Amino acid sequence: MSSIDQVAEVEAIVARARAAQAAFEADGSQQAYDRAAQAVAWAIMEPSRNRLLAELAVETTGLGNVPDKVTKNHRKTLGLMRDIQHAKTHGIVSNERATGITEIARPIGVIGAVVPSTNPGATPANNIINALKCGNSIVVSPSPKGVPTCEALIKFIHVEFDKLGINRDLVQMIPGRGSKEKTQRLLEVSDLIVVTGSQNNVRRAYTSGTPALAVGAGNVAVIVDETANLADAAQKIETSKTFDNATSCSSENSVVVVDEIYDAFVAEMAKSGGALIRDESKVISNLWVKGHLNPKAIAQDADKMIAALGLTDEVPADTSYIAVESKGIGEDHPLSGEKLSRVLTVYRAEDFNDAVRITREIELFQGAGHSVGLHSQVEERALTLARLIPTSRVIVNQAHTFATGGAFTNGMPFSLSMGCGAWGGNSIDTNLHWRHFMQTVKIVREIPANEPALEDIFGDYWMEAGQ
Repeated sequence: MSSIDQVAEVEAIVARARAAQAAFEADGSQQAYDRAAQAVAWAIMEPSRNRLLAELAVETTGLGNVPDKVTKNHRKTLGLMRDIQHAKTHGIVSNERATGITEIARPIGVIGAVVPSTNPGATPANNIINALKCGNSIVVSPSPKGVPTCEALIKFIHVEFDKLGINRDLVQMIPGRGSKEKTQRLLEVSDLIVVTGSQNNVRRAYTSGTPALAVGAGNVAVIVDETANLADAAQKIETSKTFDNATSCSSENSVVVVDEIYDAFVAEMAKSGGALIRDESKVISNLWVKGHLNPKAIAQDADKMIAALGLTDEVPADTSYIAVESKGIGEDHPLSGEKLSRVLTVYRAEDFNDAVRITREIELFQGAGHSVGLHSQVEERALTLARLIPTSRVIVNQAHTFATGGAFTNGMPFSLSMGCGAWGGNSIDTNLHWRHFMQTVKIVREIPANEPALEDIFGDYWMEAGQ
């Protein structure tokens, strides 16, 4: 298919989506929006479909593992549905007498969503649910390896739509293996773009001329200080690091350990399946091949990853991840960046202040704005990280992968896309959630005058500086 034909194909899909959205909005109600969102949620959460999508994702992308993808598809969707269950997204959503302002919810229109191969089921489902909850239509552009999973997901969605008489054109995808031309045109003709994954796609989204919600790269560093519950911290890091074979942008990539408890924490890591390698050259030479991450190690089960790194005879048989000692940070030290594998870099810090310095350097090198973690019993230390680290989230005493994107044990919105603020070159610093898919009209009424006297505003200033 020529580039002209590819562009025409995308334009035809978006045109159908636009017509479907107009009708969806014209006949819209909160119940209609909610039912459409529920249909999508059940399409991915129904157990047999969930497992099929998880198996298909692992088979076609070669990333992650089936049990964890089943868990992710279920829990991420269930959490999202909890978050949006009572959200008002149709009609009057607020009416303030004091300000005289009434807000009416309105859809944005056609959402264009570019989704990664790491989560080819959960991420598009998340975006689709949010879009429909707010009265939009959506067109998904999956990564080439994610196409089969996305096709299956949308097929299941359409089966649910047919039960309720919902227009299938509300949820579509760019067919085939995709191309830069197709994706670029989707970015240009949608009303809002949501991009998760490749930073090249993120940059294209922000320069497309269309309003964009695109998120930054992860490279999580976690501090373990001398007051931490070491066994608890080690167990949570292992559970988080190994989940879905470290495909998540919220997976720990480095742990910065205070010297006072370094040896004790290494021992706890070993009990939890973390094998320490002190010679980083052994890992670097096999984790990167010709300057790129080794596909035989990326997002693989522990035994396959360990074999790819040539460490089978050097670590215990029950090893679930590799911990590698390092001191370097930056371009010449690849272990300080995101590794998308069961490899965790370990830094030794003199004290907590030194740990903050190391963590800051790591985040400034890669992953700025995303998130950092802290295992500590000193509450003020979280505030220190919030003031000194370029990050949008400080996750305290939790398994980072689960906590960052929303958990049933914290208040973060359930999401698979984490905004990284200006630090990460993003327009948002929150988890992507339903409110980003809605806009409002403001009816503004006159109210009694509320004009302050100059003294009310400048009185304290004049006392200090004079008039």
